Amino acid sequence: MDISIQNSQIINGKTVTARQIEALMAVEKTGSQTAAARAIGISAPVLHKYIACIEDAVGAPVLKTTPSGSVLTSTGREIIDLARCTENRCIMDRGFTICCTPVTEDIMMSVVSASKIPDAHIIVSDDQYNIRMMRENRADLAIIDDPLYLFDAEEYMMDEIGYLGMVYVDNGPSFIRYKYGAQRVAFMYLDSIKKKYTIDSETFSLPELLGSNKSFFIDEFMLTRRNLRLKSAVDPKILRHAITAIYREEDPRISKIIKAVKARKL
Repeated sequence: MDISIQNSQIINGKTVTARQIEALMAVEKTGSQTAAARAIGISAPVLHKYIACIEDAVGAPVLKTTPSGSVLTSTGREIIDLARCTENRCIMDRGFTICCTPVTEDIMMSVVSASKIPDAHIIVSDDQYNIRMMRENRADLAIIDDPLYLFDAEEYMMDEIGYLGMVYVDNGPSFIRYKYGAQRVAFMYLDSIKKKYTIDSETFSLPELLGSNKSFFIDEFMLTRRNLRLKSAVDPKILRHAITAIYREEDPRISKIIKAVKARKL
């Protein structure tokens, strides 16, 4: 007998279907509504209808258009985060699961592929969500960017696997905050030098961050992996922070991954 579960959501009393949520996830993944429609096998007008249905239920936009494509609003992000959380909870026989952020996504993908661990899965989200994945027993290993979050994860075993510096792009006192990386460490630096600033927006999107014309912080490693060079207002080493692996217990698979990441010398 083949049994599957599809997750819909009830938002403000209105049903948002699994297919509509799939469409929203596809836009997040592709950064384009046209490409998203193609990816899930529907026409662009149908995808636009799905998005409109979600926005009707929410009462607010779930997407915003930028010069480089479409990105999720915080409301849209909340919907798909919940959908992923529910989806993961419905998987009774999940494989070995690793959480990381976009900061370390490329290297974790490479390490896991080279390690050839059967049924390994990688979940990419922010530090808070990744710690939540650990607490809900939906992940075996989490890679944390912001060392300040480790105070919320003292029940786990920890291993520092590398250090990264952050680039500070100074376009004035108005900042856009990237949702990934050791952002709190970076803004604590501004406080320490008594610099006046305001955080006027936040984004999950790297293209939106880079095209914002606002000041921001980003891990130098992310730029290097994409062959991007940005002038930093300070030496990235000043904003250096630890990357830490957290896990519940010793496991040969975890040890293998940690050893491989350390060999990359972050």
